[in-house]
Amino acid sequence: MKIDILIAEIGSTTTIVNAFDGIYGDNPVFVGYGASNTSVALGDVQIGLNSAIDDLRQKLGTQTLEYGQFLASSSAAGGLRMTAHGLVYEMTAKAGKEAALGAGANIQLTTAGKLTHEDLIEIEATNPNLILLAGGTDYGDKECTLFNAKALCNANLTAPVIYCGNIQNQSAVKRMFAEAGRELYITENVYPKLDAINIEPARMIIHQAFEEHITKAPGMAQIRNLVDGAIMPTPGAVMECANLLNKLVGDLMVIDIGGATTDIHSVTAGSDEITMLQTNPEPFAKRTVEGDLGMYVNARNLAEMVGFDKLRREIGMDIEPIFDNYHPIPQTSEQLTLTHRLAYHAATMAIARHAGVLRHTYGPRGRQTHAEGKDLTAVRHIVATGGALTRLPNRNKIMEEICNINNAGAMLFPKSRQLQILEDSHYIMASLGVLAKVQPEASAKLLQKYVIGQSENMELNA
Repeated sequence: MKIDILIAEIGSTTTIVNAFDGIYGDNPVFVGYGASNTSVALGDVQIGLNSAIDDLRQKLGTQTLEYGQFLASSSAAGGLRMTAHGLVYEMTAKAGKEAALGAGANIQLTTAGKLTHEDLIEIEATNPNLILLAGGTDYGDKECTLFNAKALCNANLTAPVIYCGNIQNQSAVKRMFAEAGRELYITENVYPKLDAINIEPARMIIHQAFEEHITKAPGMAQIRNLVDGAIMPTPGAVMECANLLNKLVGDLMVIDIGGATTDIHSVTAGSDEITMLQTNPEPFAKRTVEGDLGMYVNARNLAEMVGFDKLRREIGMDIEPIFDNYHPIPQTSEQLTLTHRLAYHAATMAIARHAGVLRHTYGPRGRQTHAEGKDLTAVRHIVATGGALTRLPNRNKIMEEICNINNAGAMLFPKSRQLQILEDSHYIMASLGVLAKVQPEASAKLLQKYVIGQSENMELNA
């Protein structure tokens, strides 16, 4: 059997391969998937990949499986670990952090102002794959970023640095890193002027740097020999897919509840009404990752944040005995009931952290209203992906509850009466994000068929 493209998603524990055919015609199709344990810990990612391909071949009932192109995303070997450094936290440092998160990074440290000796020790301890250096608007402050560039050059670090600060410093920073024999990428300023954010160029250069350096991670040396196309951070691939989906359906939010984290992606400019009240600019495409809101690794911690008494009242049973033998895939009706409720709370807590808020101040002119953070009020589609929201029974009920969390309060949540649910039922958004880099038209057609077309687009009533 021969197919056009095979796309691998190499996770920290599981490797999945998705097969697509008809990519170069008018009717691309999703052929199927295979899965296996990730083998990075064995020192060779190829073992798990080959096993996943064998699983796909068996599911398709074929003795041989040939493919024209092999692409991949990865969150194995710790994913893309980054630190971000800027001048003012709410401006350049935050913009740099947004660029890194949007690219799919795990942010280990964010600093503002001049790097201290303690900051450098902490950077070394995190052992990042990439370091992002921002600071100063274009033709604004130069001193702080030059100080930080010199500090990073002199530190005991080997990670490449991405410079995306004041354009006036580019030549000086380039010279510093060349003299130090350190690898440097230079791109546009993430915060070129006050009240303006420009993270897309940095996001693209992060993907480029990730692809060039992923082979240096333990167990990943063989991946370049296997993959003949793009390699992206898996969360960055989901963001790429969300951006493409936005072109098809408009303003949207993606909820991805995993075993260890809950990711929220939003692609929206917000409403004109709220934009007038914004105190700081927000990116059009934004990702947040909540490392304490997982369905298995952090399940007990999540339950404690919700409150055991509250959960007990909500599900009508004692919680402690269920946790005594808790599994990532529910094994009993009691575990399933608790998992459903935890999925709801993980999603709503993550959305609350992702969304902005209205704040009121009082002064000589009376009460003034300001908007802080991401405005989600213009979102019209909520996309469910990840195991919990695409595999659990009664997941539609969970999504309906999630969509109705807007109680006309101060949070800038989506408006429930205007929402539609889309489901990534085949769990292929990351693969389609990778595919979008090389075959955007085919990726769009597959999204239309398998995410938009197969979803139950339900109008929700408050």
